[in-house]
Amino acid sequence: MPVYFFREDETMSEAAAKDKPKERARIHFLDELRGFAVFCMVFYHAFYTVGYLFNWQWGIWLMNFFMPAEPVFAGLFIFISGIASNLSHSNIERGAKLFFIAYIITVVTWFAIGEDGVIRFGILHMLSVCMMLYGILTKVCRLIPLWVGFVVNAALFVLTINVIWGSAGIPGVWQIGLPAEWYRTDFLYPLGFPYDGFMSSDYFPLLPWLFLFFAGCFFGRLAVRKKFPKFTYKNHIPFFSFMGRHALLIYILHQPVIFGICKLLSMLVFKGRA
Repeated sequence: MPVYFFREDETMSEAAAKDKPKERARIHFLDELRGFAVFCMVFYHAFYTVGYLFNWQWGIWLMNFFMPAEPVFAGLFIFISGIASNLSHSNIERGAKLFFIAYIITVVTWFAIGEDGVIRFGILHMLSVCMMLYGILTKVCRLIPLWVGFVVNAALFVLTINVIWGSAGIPGVWQIGLPAEWYRTDFLYPLGFPYDGFMSSDYFPLLPWLFLFFAGCFFGRLAVRKKFPKFTYKNHIPFFSFMGRHALLIYILHQPVIFGICKLLSMLVFKGRA
């Protein structure tokens, strides 16, 4: 998903000039990967809707079966969003628009599903904040060498992956507990410190996902420099490429469509048994 275009002058460093966006061929492989991630998320959310909103057991079984894979395709989506931020005209503007859309979704889910099903801070909320932060920090980020920024952010992602569970460190190797007070507020959940009883049907806090997004931002400089392999510029799977190019629209519309279909099927089944 979606660096500002900077005026190239005497104050711009050589590295920053090298990373300045310019006309380039579309990297279809990124569209395909993003489309695949969206495809997986659509089905995962369908299983959630079928199982937990309509109480059909086969949906619960499928969701539990695919649950371990959910962070993988969601993480792929977030990482590619970071890469593509290098190819955006204005991440601040894009982030602000996405932030507005995300909170419309919060309001809609509150009224349509109720407090138990509301999306308080989902993947779109998180991505919108990341985009705006990267837009603000672009000049600073460009002073940091590509691989240094990538490795540091990747390491921070691993170190903070269990923050929502109250600890930081390398999972299974070394971890430290975080202050319990951070989890007793009702306003730090966007950062990754959910309070007792917190519920959100889609929850992607800034920690750890912010670091995965920024790792993608640094890795994305290779795209700006046209350093991606040649095969990535070719369209291999048009279906996924299409989904990737329209990822935001599909993500916004898929849940209402799935809910509507399930509601209709539920009414037909109930009527058939009456």
